[in-house]
Amino acid sequence: MKYILFIGDGMADNPVPELGGKTPLEYADIPNIDRLAGKGIVGSVKTVPEGLPAGSDTAILSILGCDISKSYSGRAPLEAAANDIFLDPGNVAYRCNLVCIEDGDMPYEKRKMLSHSAGSIEGEDALGLMDALFSDTRFSEAMKKAQMIIHTSPNFRQTAVQKTADIRGIKLAPPHNYVGTEIGGILPSGCANAELLKELMKISFEVMDHHPINERRRREGKMPANSIWLWAEGTAASLQNFYETYGKRGAVVSAVPLVQGIAKLIGLDVYEVEGATGELDTNLEGKVEMAAKLIDEYDFVVLHVEAPDECTHNGDLKGKIQAINWLDSRVLVPLMDKIDALGYDYRLLFLSDHKTLTSTRGHDGEPVPYLLYDSTKDMKNEPVFNEKQGEAGPFIEKGIMLMNTLFGN
Repeated sequence: MKYILFIGDGMADNPVPELGGKTPLEYADIPNIDRLAGKGIVGSVKTVPEGLPAGSDTAILSILGCDISKSYSGRAPLEAAANDIFLDPGNVAYRCNLVCIEDGDMPYEKRKMLSHSAGSIEGEDALGLMDALFSDTRFSEAMKKAQMIIHTSPNFRQTAVQKTADIRGIKLAPPHNYVGTEIGGILPSGCANAELLKELMKISFEVMDHHPINERRRREGKMPANSIWLWAEGTAASLQNFYETYGKRGAVVSAVPLVQGIAKLIGLDVYEVEGATGELDTNLEGKVEMAAKLIDEYDFVVLHVEAPDECTHNGDLKGKIQAINWLDSRVLVPLMDKIDALGYDYRLLFLSDHKTLTSTRGHDGEPVPYLLYDSTKDMKNEPVFNEKQGEAGPFIEKGIMLMNTLFGN
């Protein structure tokens, strides 16, 4: 028996007025997922433990069986691990987004957050702006003062590491939860170290706002990346080994550093796919090919698709629905065809890690629907997969129970 975990990141949602009161999952064209729902079990699960922030870090850790009430140390160290950046005791990691804040003749604090990803900036634009920051004397001196190093990547997701930092009481805001909000009320606060972070962010705006790369992006109708945003603070993570817990050798296919980092920390092998971006334009066919190859080699394979989440953060409802449609037609169908051709019996768990709400463009920790399918059984249930159907089915009160459910323990 083979085991597959298929995560459509952020696809679950609440009813949307523009869709006639339906959720994107209810509105989407997903006949093959619905067909599997009829043969399997559809229920709901609380993936985000009470008292912890709703996000892919807390949700996916929980889904993969990590008791984060004991082991959660923040999001950024998980992402750092994806790039083989492992923290020494006393060090702190931060996610360092390239963001777009409002243009205009007003103080930094009065500007609104327009995009958590600067319109999904990537490639040489992202790297060029980071180089401009490092070349600026004021920014370099502020980094030395904060004892910080920033590890760059060719997209909006950068990683910062601060040496021997005291973050007790610190308050940092996830930028994707505050799109359209004036940033003055969500800037770093709560302790002396927060002032160092805020200084770095303000200097970054002064350096980046009218940089030639951003002026060109404006002319091209693109969002400028005119500030960094530090958030998701955390110290060194220590997580239980997946094989030691479940006795299954596993591999992960994902374009997202967070998911890759979690995998490395729990002992799952990570495989990247050329052209996989985490956006709507990702290489889905390449991810399916890779997942099918790994199913032939491993007991357990995780296939993670980020696009529904990113589309929601970007306010792209049409894109979210398209992403969900493609989970059905471009991922599930060819993946099942390939598994059938290999001749394996298998169990598939399909779910959203958390809700990402069209209404707020942010995450939500309410229960999400799951679909459990066993290729050797036909449960003869209602052929529908959505939030409402999930609420009518079996409820799993803790995400950490999901792996035992998938493995039939």
